Amino acid sequence: MLESATHHSTGACWVDGLLQSPGTASGISPLDHAIVVGDGVFETMKVVGGTAFALTRHLRRLRFSAEGMGMLPADDDRVRDAVAAVLDADPAAGKLRITWSSGVGPLGSSRGDGPGTLIVATEPGSTWPAVEAVHLCRWTRNEHGALVGLKTTSYAENVIALEAAHAHGCSEALFANTAGDLCEGTGTNVFLVVEGELVTPPLSSGCLAGVTRELLLEEMDVTERPVHPDEFAKASEAFLTSSTRDVNAIARVDDVVFPELPGPVTVAAQELFADLCARSLDP
Repeated sequence: MLESATHHSTGACWVDGLLQSPGTASGISPLDHAIVVGDGVFETMKVVGGTAFALTRHLRRLRFSAEGMGMLPADDDRVRDAVAAVLDADPAAGKLRITWSSGVGPLGSSRGDGPGTLIVATEPGSTWPAVEAVHLCRWTRNEHGALVGLKTTSYAENVIALEAAHAHGCSEALFANTAGDLCEGTGTNVFLVVEGELVTPPLSSGCLAGVTRELLLEEMDVTERPVHPDEFAKASEAFLTSSTRDVNAIARVDDVVFPELPGPVTVAAQELFADLCARSLDP
């Protein structure tokens, strides 16, 4: 049976000052550039007890992505007000997404000169399998591309790769980059234990600077270095990180199977991250 996240349609949505139900949300122009050409940036985070986890770090990356796209960033205070409004309207929320686009523009690549569009929405959290099967897809990330390091709404590559992973009975797809080294997943960073050393691809691989990845690098002894996909075959364990998964063990990467699930380093990372979350919801 296919292992994937479980999603639901309930929640709350805030669109440029108007709080509404996601199923009936209005106020988004069909000419908004996020819709027309994917000209926008976003952040997704888990919600714990009515609080968006690591919101300050996510807002910092939202600003970084907007500036990297040449967009005027969203106002932090306005975003925080919108986050508070949707979380107040949806106290059972498990996930929150902030989307910021360049606003209304022409039906082409040129931007308009209007204000940006801010959308904040919630839904129940994703339920991931206890351990994950991963597919190394045939497409590559361009580590020299214009969008490297930016979390943009241009996610069609990820949609296609994840569909391919599902076709292989997997819950996530991994990309290599043009140099042939591991880069990232469609929504995750990847870590391996190779000869007793915990390693992860460096940002120069083209991967996104994931918030969970960043927190683990601050708390654990991790080596950032180029990692070739062949290293899965000699790794003792591996895991994925993301803002909705936290730390999740990899059971297999295509035909490479990890017998000990989760492995001791993965367990240590899980326990460390759980302790970090217990200490602060905005670390």
